[in-house]
This record gives sequence, structure tokens and C-alpha cells, in this order.
Amino acid sequence: MRYPDLEIDLLRAFVAVAETGSFTLAADVVGRSQSAVSQKVLRLEEILQRKVFERTSRSLTLTREGERLLVAARRMLEFNDSLVRELTEPPATGSLRLGISEDFVPDQLPRLLARFGRLYPGVHLDLMTGLSGDLLAAYDGGKLDAVIAKKDGHGPRGRVIWREPLVWMASADYQLDFTKPARLVMLRAPCSYRDIMISALDSVRREWVAVCTASSLMGVQAAVAGGLGVTVLAGSFVQDGMKILQAPDHWPALPMTEIAVLGEDGEGRHLVEALVSFLTENLTGKGGPLMAA
Repeated sequence: MRYPDLEIDLLRAFVAVAETGSFTLAADVVGRSQSAVSQKVLRLEEILQRKVFERTSRSLTLTREGERLLVAARRMLEFNDSLVRELTEPPATGSLRLGISEDFVPDQLPRLLARFGRLYPGVHLDLMTGLSGDLLAAYDGGKLDAVIAKKDGHGPRGRVIWREPLVWMASADYQLDFTKPARLVMLRAPCSYRDIMISALDSVRREWVAVCTASSLMGVQAAVAGGLGVTVLAGSFVQDGMKILQAPDHWPALPMTEIAVLGEDGEGRHLVEALVSFLTENLTGKGGPLMAA
């Protein structure tokens, strides 16, 4: 029996919808209109004669068949991309001393790096993670070939590859008392998050007190999730059991955070180019992709 072919562009649209949870966001990921993405998913369902999504006016969830398809579709896309890259591009080989900030899509990065390793088996990553300021210092000291880190606001260093909104956040059951100073959880100085948080509260004349100073973003998350106080981080750091604070009179608007890459002009630029291209092609953000060319 001859089975119908599953076209790659249909699978790519399906995976984008499954990973973003939205046809609108998926359209940005695959570079097509929302209606085109919807038609591709419908075509996929026609071929399989199975529904892959349960749709309501408020939710979009995978069916049991959709869950099975998602696992296989990811493998098929990975094989397709790996084969095309192998046949059309010179193989990327070598070692790259790479620093990646804790600020950079913490919920997606492990999966993306694992997939990069499978697609580029000839590249050895000597990986350092940490706060952006520490990584930039290591890069300036010649200890890293490239860095993906939060822009520090001290001049136009690097090329921006990711933008994400900053938000005020607290534990889901945190009791806010606007008659008392805001209880802040902070990173140690120097830190742009810290500076933005203080400046924003000062702009609305909101009193504050630092109740916890942490040395890592994981420490800040733990303190906030535990109910010690509120903080400012990128939206991707909001976890289960935490909430975004949106009262504009007490929690003023915040800017976007920007992640930049440094090292694209160094000796290992071909490896940096391969990694950055892979990341920007595969990243999705809460609220949609916010990559910048």
C-alpha cells in the first residue's frame, strides 16, 4: 500500500503552531500569513485523516495523535535541515569558547543547544554560562571567543539578536501592600535589571527596600517564587507559581531587554555564524519571536 507523502512545509507549520500555541505566532515563525499556516495544518489533517489540534475560542491543544506527530515531525525536520545543510554548506568544524548569559531564553536554550550539537557534530562547544557582566569581562580578557549576553548600555557593542519585554513579577500568592515600601529581590551590582527597577520606582515616587540580593538569576527566581519580594526580569523567567504584576500606578512600564552577540568578526566567526543562525531560526518567545536582524 502506498501512503501519502508528508510535506516538510506542512510539518514545519504544524510544529510552529504546537510550539507557540498560536496560529498567529506560528505565522511569524515560518514567515507565512496566519491563513496560510491554518491551511497547511488543515491539509496535514486531511492527509492523516486525523485531527492534530483541539480548537476552541480560548485554547489550542494537541490531540493524542497530534502529540505523537509532534515527536516524529521534529525528528523529520531535524533530519531534513541537517541533510540540506550538509549538502549545500561546508561542514562547520572546530572548537568554540562560548559564553551564554543566563538571561537568554532559559526555558528553550538546553533543547536548542542539544539540537545544535546533533546538527553540527563537528563543533565542540566549550560553554560558559553566567551573568552578562561576568561573561563580557571574560570576553574582553580573551577567555571567550564569542558571547551571547544582555546589552550593558555602555555603547553599541555587538549585534542584537533577541528582544524581550521586561516585567514585574512576584509569587502567585504574594501579598502586596502598597502602604509599605516595595520589597525588592535584586542581583548584585552592577546590574542593568537592578538599575531599571530602581529608576522605574523612583519615577513614580514609590518607596522600596532591598530584601534579598542574589548572585545568580536562579537565585532571584527562587527568592521571588518563595515569596520574599518582587523583581524585574524578562518575561521568559516567569514560572509556575509566579505572576506578572500589572498595576500601572504602582508598577510602572518597563523597557525591552536586548541580547547581543559579540565575536562575529573573530577567528571563529564561521562557527559563531552557524550557531547564531541556528538560534535565530529556531527561537520562539512568549508573545512571539522578537529577533532582530
